[in-house]
Amino acid sequence: MTRRPLLIGNASGFYGDRSGALREMLTGGPLDVLTGDYLAELTMLILGRDRLKNPDLGYAKTFLRQLEEGLGLAHERGVRLVTNAGGLNPAGLADAVRALAAKVGVPVSVAHVEGDDLTAREDGALTANAYLGGAGITACLRAGADVVVTGRVTDAALVSGPAAWWFDWAPEDHDRLAGAVVAGHVLECGTQATGGNYSFFTGHDVRRPGFPLAEISADGSGVITKHPGTGGVVSAGTVTAQLLYETQGVRYLGPDVTARLDTVRLTDDGPDRVRISGVRGEQPPSTLKVGVTRIGGWRNEVVFVLTGLDIGEKADLVRSQLAEILEGVADAAWTLARTDHEDADTEETASALLRLVVRDPSPDRVGRALTSAAVELALGSYPGFHVTTPPGPAQPYGVFASTSAPATQVPHTAVLPDGTHVPIPAPPSAGPAEPAAPSASPAFEARGSGGGAPEGVGGAAPAGSGAEPRETVRAPLGALAGARSGDKGGDANVGVWTESAPAWHWLRDTLTVDRFQALLPETRGLAVHRHELPNLRALNFTVTGILGDGVASGHRFDPQAKALGEWLRARHLDIPVDLLPPARRPVSAPQPARGPAPAPAPEGTGP
Repeated sequence: MTRRPLLIGNASGFYGDRSGALREMLTGGPLDVLTGDYLAELTMLILGRDRLKNPDLGYAKTFLRQLEEGLGLAHERGVRLVTNAGGLNPAGLADAVRALAAKVGVPVSVAHVEGDDLTAREDGALTANAYLGGAGITACLRAGADVVVTGRVTDAALVSGPAAWWFDWAPEDHDRLAGAVVAGHVLECGTQATGGNYSFFTGHDVRRPGFPLAEISADGSGVITKHPGTGGVVSAGTVTAQLLYETQGVRYLGPDVTARLDTVRLTDDGPDRVRISGVRGEQPPSTLKVGVTRIGGWRNEVVFVLTGLDIGEKADLVRSQLAEILEGVADAAWTLARTDHEDADTEETASALLRLVVRDPSPDRVGRALTSAAVELALGSYPGFHVTTPPGPAQPYGVFASTSAPATQVPHTAVLPDGTHVPIPAPPSAGPAEPAAPSASPAFEARGSGGGAPEGVGGAAPAGSGAEPRETVRAPLGALAGARSGDKGGDANVGVWTESAPAWHWLRDTLTVDRFQALLPETRGLAVHRHELPNLRALNFTVTGILGDGVASGHRFDPQAKALGEWLRARHLDIPVDLLPPARRPVSAPQPARGPAPAPAPEGTGP
């Protein structure tokens, strides 16, 4: 007999997400399992520093605060809770949940998953954690756990583990597991699947998006939706955007299964319902990703405000005045953001920002002595001198790197409610993971890549093709395409998609690696890989090394590459007019002939 679909929701996409989400999801409608994702690369560094101060910490303390009310609600409604809030200390958080349950009088059984902590194997590491799969979660739920706490599992494992428990899947059920992994990837970042951070947000009310949930069926297919009456929207676009987030290549490698993203099919299933089907799975790699954080050194920054005229000259003066004190600093980066406007009617809009970021192995070379030297220029530098903050001490920064470990050498363990330790064997694998590579041939990558997007490029039919030239207009790429971007260590990914098949064909032929780098000059000189996902009408770009040593190093203005996709959408190129939805056509866009134009209104009678 086929079991009914699993109803599984999400109540947290990061450490610091909406505190009331646990209650909202438990009271908003039926659920079988509620998950919470609290971990990211930066979070592991934060928890590592917490653990240095107090070895009993190392977990997401906000989860406990949410449970003070949520634990009773979950028990009343029969909802299992699964979370990676255990971070670096899942056993410690499991004990804290038990203590809380006793305090509030809620009889729940608690289990946890451990074995991911490999810090002792990495010399000089603050943290080193393998990304485990969902099999440990499955074992805990099979043993009757009401609450399952994990450390560093993959984000999608919070969904695939419960799905394997609900349907009693075997490790060889690759297609089913892959479907659950894809659903888990959509849910893992919370409201990013329901209209949050969405390129076309102006078409929806996304002031307070509801958190997402999935209805997963026995064959691994599922429907992404949200509780009735909650804000935001679930559409093929919002789901596509999240599917493209922080992925590299068409194969989404995981410890339980490799999901083929090029097989994913999305179809509308009613209001705020998108069905995911057709996902194919392959054997997982024989190695697990290991995320390693270290203290990279010390950093500091000063932001100078430059107002009015001669902005460039003012910036040059400050740079020259601080050149001597910066000579011994390992890394000093200046950035001038021209936020100023000519003839501005407010002082703020007449001002630009000159940012100095310094990094060094020694806190002394980038400490208060350096920032004080900057402020000492106040009466002897450019006219209107001021800075945004007072002098401050140096702060430590972290660096992130990823390595790998054989899955058979990582002690993945489920600790059941009765304290029994159950080793979780590694599933049959397909060999070591290979680095992401371009999914298209070099000949395809070169096609149409003329070193940029000069006017006249991108819309006309190729010479000799026999096709009629298409009327184009200079417009931002975002008038036609959506995008979402994010970080993976020092790399960034940018997913770009369109809402129609004709627009996809144009995007596929136009947005080559060369043109991508021309539109985003900061990516020039870096390795950029492009991957096609035709079922999603999408391209996915991986930019290697743009974030330096990773998010925690503060290397870049946008250290997590969250807005890299929006910058790409804001860049202009020649787009065929017939592809642009009328609502997104620039006012100056040439319009196709539609009969005689109306007579002009008499002067003075317009709005």
